[in-house]
Amino acid sequence: MQSPDLTIRSTTADDWQAVRALRLEMLRDYPIAYAETLEQALDVDEAGWRLRGARGTTAGQTSIVAIDGTRWVGHMGGYIPDAASGPLLVGVYVAPDHRGDAAGTSRRLLDAVEAWALGYGSTLRLEVHETNARAIRFYEKLGFTFTGRNRPYELEPGGLELEMIKPLR
Repeated sequence: MQSPDLTIRSTTADDWQAVRALRLEMLRDYPIAYAETLEQALDVDEAGWRLRGARGTTAGQTSIVAIDGTRWVGHMGGYIPDAASGPLLVGVYVAPDHRGDAAGTSRRLLDAVEAWALGYGSTLRLEVHETNARAIRFYEKLGFTFTGRNRPYELEPGGLELEMIKPLR
C-alpha cells in the first residue's frame, strides 16, 4: 500500500547526512549493485557527501529520493556519461519495506528520473550485475530490455554488468 506521506524530490548539498546514511544502507543491503564498497563510502568526507547531495541540483545529472515522513526509503540517480549514449540510470535502491507494486515507491522514483532524462534523450540506459535477478525482473517489468552489450564489473567478485535500455515517452 502506498504511503500517503511519501515525498519524491531532488537532493541538495544540505542533505549530505541523509544522502550518506541512505548510501550506506544501500551498500549494506546489496553490495554488488553500486560500483563502490562500503569501506570506500565510509572514507568519503563531508565535502564529498555534499557533492553527492548536490547532484540533485546540478545540470546533466540528477539524484532523486523517496522520503516517507522523515525516513529516506529510496533513491535513483542519473547522469550523462557522454552525448552519444544519453542518460544513464544509476544508484537504484528502495528499502525492503517499500518495495513492490503496492508500495509504488520504485515507479514514482523512476517517473521522476524519466522526466529528467527526457531533457537529454529519447532513451534511458542502465547497467545491472548479471547475478542481480531481482533487479533484472524489476527493470524488465518497467519496460527495459537487454541491448546485448556488457562490460566487466570492476569490483570483486567480478562478473558482468549487462546493459538495458528503455524508450522514453
